[in-house]
Amino acid sequence: MEFRIPIDQWADHIINFLRINYRDFFRSIGGVIENFVNGFESLLLLIPIILVIIIVVAVAWRMAGRGVALFSLIGILLLLSMNLWDQTARTLALVLTSTIIALILGIPLGILAARSDPAERIIRPILDFMQTMPIFVYLLPAVFFFGIGVVPAVIATVVFAMPPAIRLTNLGIRQVPAEMVEASVAFGSTPMQMLTKVQLPLALPSIMAGVNQCIMLSLSMAVIAAMIGAGGLGGVVYRAITRLEIGSGFEGGLAVVIIAIILDRITQSVGKGTARKVN
Repeated sequence: MEFRIPIDQWADHIINFLRINYRDFFRSIGGVIENFVNGFESLLLLIPIILVIIIVVAVAWRMAGRGVALFSLIGILLLLSMNLWDQTARTLALVLTSTIIALILGIPLGILAARSDPAERIIRPILDFMQTMPIFVYLLPAVFFFGIGVVPAVIATVVFAMPPAIRLTNLGIRQVPAEMVEASVAFGSTPMQMLTKVQLPLALPSIMAGVNQCIMLSLSMAVIAAMIGAGGLGGVVYRAITRLEIGSGFEGGLAVVIIAIILDRITQSVGKGTARKVN
C-alpha cells in the first residue's frame, strides 16, 4: 500500500476541535467584527455625500496635489452617476476594518521581528506561508468558523493583507542607522524610549509603505469576499459574472479601480511626505 501522510485528516480534526470547543469565542469575535463593519458603513452613509466629496477632495489636494484632487472629484461623481455609492460604502467599511485589524496585529509583530532575530526566524516562514497559500484556502476555515457573510471575508482579508505590514515594519526598523541607535543608548535611553523616539520615527516611511500595501491588498479582496456574502462593489462584479452581464461587471470593476487609485495616491503621498521630514 502506498504511503501517504494524512494531512487533510489532521486539518479536519483541528478545525472540528476548534469549532466545537471554542464556538462561543468565535461568535464573540464575529460579533465584534460585524459591528465594526456595520458601524463604518452606517457612518459613511450617514454623512451627506456633498460633505464626503469635500473631505476627500480636500485631503487629496493637501496630501497629493491638485491632480489627485481633481481625479477624486471626478471619480466620486462617476460613482454617484452609476448609483454605486451604497456598495462603495460597504466595500470601504470592509477595507477599513480589515486594514485596522491587520495593522494592529502586524506592526507589533514587525517590531518584535526587528528587535529579536529568533522571532524573525520564526515569523518569516509563517509570512511566506500566508502570502503563497491560495486565498480560497483561507476562506474555507473562515466560513466554517463564522458562516457566510462579512466576518469571514474580513478574517481572510486580514490574513492576506497583514504580511506587508509586518515585513516593512521589520525592514524599516532594521534599516535605522546603527549610529543613531548607539547615540540613543549613549544618552541613556531605555529600550522603549529608543523605539518610540528614534527607531519608529526613522522607520515611518517604510511603515507607511506597509500601510499602503495593506490597504491595496484589502481592496483587491473585494470580489473574492463577495463570493461568501460580503457584498459591496465585489458583489456587483460577482453578480455580473454569474449572470454574464458585461456592462454591470465593467461598472463594478471601474468603481473598484477608482477607489484603489484614490487611496493609493493619498497613502503614497503621506509616506513620501514622512520620508522628506525624516531626511
